[in-house]
Amino acid sequence: MEINPPAWYERPVAESLAARVLGGDRGAVARLIRLVDDRDPAGLIHMPGIYRAAGGASIVGITGPPGSGKSTIVDRLIDAGRARGRRIGVVAVDPSSPFTGGAILGDRIRMQRHAADDDVFIRSLATRGRLGGLSASARDVLAVLAAAGFRTLLLETVGVGQDEIDVARVADTVLLVVAPGAGDAVQTLKAGVIEIADVFVVNKMDRDGAYETARELEQMIAFGASRPGGWTPPVVLACAVDGRGIDEIAACVDRREEWMRSSGADVRQRTENARFALIDLVRARIDAALAGPLAAELDAASDRIASGASDPHTEAAGLVDLPARWAATNRP
Repeated sequence: MEINPPAWYERPVAESLAARVLGGDRGAVARLIRLVDDRDPAGLIHMPGIYRAAGGASIVGITGPPGSGKSTIVDRLIDAGRARGRRIGVVAVDPSSPFTGGAILGDRIRMQRHAADDDVFIRSLATRGRLGGLSASARDVLAVLAAAGFRTLLLETVGVGQDEIDVARVADTVLLVVAPGAGDAVQTLKAGVIEIADVFVVNKMDRDGAYETARELEQMIAFGASRPGGWTPPVVLACAVDGRGIDEIAACVDRREEWMRSSGADVRQRTENARFALIDLVRARIDAALAGPLAAELDAASDRIASGASDPHTEAAGLVDLPARWAATNRP
């Protein structure tokens, strides 16, 4: 659906900003990311062209419990990618500040030694109350970075729990980072997040229990954790603070990407990810319509249910077509 700019927005400026992003202008990239993260129409108007230019980038998701060392793993993977001559984009999703709603920039602070490298772009995003480990704008921000020429994209989630699996609906490859010493690492993950991992990383291998945790993961994989199509997730021991295991992690990601290309899994996965992206956007537009121009109809339906004159099923059936009818004659 076309997104019309506000009346005050000058289209020549919009077109020049998009062109600068496609040309790799870091200032333009930063500005567009800010607009997109704010869900500003002045930024969203660019996204059709941005997505057309974003194909072919590799997205690696890094997730796991708090304190497992995700940010240090990402920092080391930046080194590994740059050593191979790759341009790296990093999106680090941080918890929202309870005061400002913005990101608590712990992840970006840890990666500041890359700040002077023009071939590395790091952006922190706030969850802004969204569950699932990501922010609502994460997909769009990744697309902006890909269109700007950053073809290896690292997406770090907040510390996630068992059911926070949105990263698997965005990334091509998911690294699940666990650490020994915080209880039973494997049992605390259980189903859900543990089922989305394409590569398991046992970080902090210098701690007691690291090898036992790796063996437990390998046993779990042996009992049926292989992926459809034949991919079996490897388990890698690492110590991110001194770089041990990082090259092996990078090699596992490369093998995973090659397997996806050769098996055709890359096309299937990106189609499925596109489906989830569409569902998210449709739901967001319906929510916006019900909270805005259709709020009166929602309130009236609620009153009828509360008074006993109607029921939720009947009213839901009547409301379901309203957002589509409104969207046909209006634009956000």
